[in-house]
Amino acid sequence: MAPPTRIGLIGCGFYAENHLNAWRDLAAEGAELVGVCDLDAAKAEAAGRRFQAPWFADAAEMIQATRPDLVDVVTQMRAHRALLDLALDRGVGCIVQKPLAPSWEDCLAMAASARSSGRFVAVHENFRFQTPMLRVRKLIGAGAIGKVSFARISFRTGFDVYRAQPYFLTEPRLVILDVGVHLLDLARVFLGEVERVSCETQTRRKGIAGEDTATMVLRHRSGAVSIVDCTFQAKRQPDSFPETLSEIEGDRGSLAMKPGCRLAVTTDGLSWEEDAGAPLLPWTERPWHVSQEGVLNACRHFLSRFREGRAADTSIEDNLKTMALAEAAYQSAISGSAVAPRA
Repeated sequence: MAPPTRIGLIGCGFYAENHLNAWRDLAAEGAELVGVCDLDAAKAEAAGRRFQAPWFADAAEMIQATRPDLVDVVTQMRAHRALLDLALDRGVGCIVQKPLAPSWEDCLAMAASARSSGRFVAVHENFRFQTPMLRVRKLIGAGAIGKVSFARISFRTGFDVYRAQPYFLTEPRLVILDVGVHLLDLARVFLGEVERVSCETQTRRKGIAGEDTATMVLRHRSGAVSIVDCTFQAKRQPDSFPETLSEIEGDRGSLAMKPGCRLAVTTDGLSWEEDAGAPLLPWTERPWHVSQEGVLNACRHFLSRFREGRAADTSIEDNLKTMALAEAAYQSAISGSAVAPRA
């Protein structure tokens, strides 16, 4: 039997709780949490005590003391490049929370470091691992709606994202890098790679630095077109947070993901509706449970691929294509013209 894969987690903020629960659930599949770390020692200690792992306030010290096989980086994006370099310099594989980095130059540098190291590096891009999105992908892959020609993928909420993440108020690049990258990744998964991106951004909330609304039009290499839109300023009730809603059309039928994870399917003139929601786990709660279970599914995928010696579906090389779309969207919003992604 293979020895357990030793996991060190860096960053013990509010969303890291989902990662910690996921790694605990994956113990039976070979994961062993050997250390947790946060610059805020109180957060690190609280996480260590709750999940029965040694805790540290210094990432290099944690790696030196615990000798992990993989580090799971769950920090704000500006720390990602330095922490990836630290892990790779120590010969350790790495899972990096999305977004990969705040700038395209950092993304390229991180990909180059990963490439030269030969180590396992994945990006925790988890929307494609959520149960509703897995169901949509399965139906598309099975040809249920034929050749896809159009999609609209939306995340529109008025949920107060600033309460748990107050640093969002001063981020010069906001909604595209926070949730837009998830939707752009789904567009790639469902419709294939992209030739060009057009984007309009808006800042609808007063007193913030970045865009809180983005509407993007993607022309895919297949000839398909998708609309990707996201906002933190929706005024709808009930609010569908944190669900991703979508409509996808093909030459044989269509798929529509409605609020409550209700999936409407039409194929060859036959229609039905099904529950595509995620199960409620002992540590998940509504309405977060779909997102939380997506973390578990993503971590399970990373663990399996690492133990098999294979690249993750969301390897850093794959995620570079998603980040190229985000960069193209920002450039389009500035120039007023369609922009071809650089990756």
